[in-house]
Amino acid sequence: MRVHRLISILLLIESRGKVKAKEIAQKFEISERTVYRDIDALCEAGIPVVTTTGPNGGIYLIDEYTVGLKNFNEEDILNMHLIGKGIKPDKNTDMALKINNTLLKLQKKTSLKQRERINIIEQRFYFDEKPWWGNASRIKNVNNILNGVFKSKPLNIKYKKFSGEISERKILPYGIVVKKDEWYLIAYCTKSKDIRTFKCERIIEDVLQEENFTMPKGFSIIEYWNTSKKRFKDMCEQREIYPVVVKVKKDKICTLNFFEVISKKHIDDEYIEVTIDMKNSEYAKNNISMIISCEILSPIEIRMFAKNEIKNILLLYEK
Repeated sequence: MRVHRLISILLLIESRGKVKAKEIAQKFEISERTVYRDIDALCEAGIPVVTTTGPNGGIYLIDEYTVGLKNFNEEDILNMHLIGKGIKPDKNTDMALKINNTLLKLQKKTSLKQRERINIIEQRFYFDEKPWWGNASRIKNVNNILNGVFKSKPLNIKYKKFSGEISERKILPYGIVVKKDEWYLIAYCTKSKDIRTFKCERIIEDVLQEENFTMPKGFSIIEYWNTSKKRFKDMCEQREIYPVVVKVKKDKICTLNFFEVISKKHIDDEYIEVTIDMKNSEYAKNNISMIISCEILSPIEIRMFAKNEIKNILLLYEK
């Protein structure tokens, strides 16, 4: 991630000519001390970055030095900003290929020593995007989604809801939010006549339209996301919960990571009493195998259900 940030800082400096450390810190959400450490790293790599103090001071590149920005097209600049924000596309997609080509363009402008360092990074760092179990979520036709956002063009989509129901609708894509590795599309839905949040991996089909739309004046994707996120959390806190109390060994506490933990209480040096939310009794019974290594203390309904399940398992091994 730091490599991406260093490249983005270089592009920012070249595009602005001169920029304050405070502006860089705000742009990349880091401290000014980290900015200066990054600048030192760039200087050590042989890039002539100059820092001056005073009202007219700032950080800039010496005259006639370029990191290749002048040779970049509009798409290259866009790709560099995406990786600078930590937005990483799936492998083997057009977007991943374009970003890789952009990085290759940049590397052509580096010295032999700098290329050797890049090779070391590629040899010693590896990102394994596959989960331990199951398949990684993938976004179909990510280029259509991106073009809809960048070029303000509507999308006709087929969307698979959490329930499995598939609906068709026309949306005006306002922006994208990436939370961890999950992509969310913020868009105006012409069907519901409201701004909605769509999980990109559930968009199973999308068709980019030719016409253009205009974003609402003053709309902020950050403000919308923060407001909707708070509303979602409040809704979760207000919903009915189904607390299940279990007694678990301290070295087995990781078995409860899948569940929302309501509270913990240390019983002794070996055991912890943990209250988890299992949504409802049916959900608890369907997922009883996930807490079978714990002793279920309450509710009694779930305790007795687990007891019977264990008896049935024992009968299998007594045959």
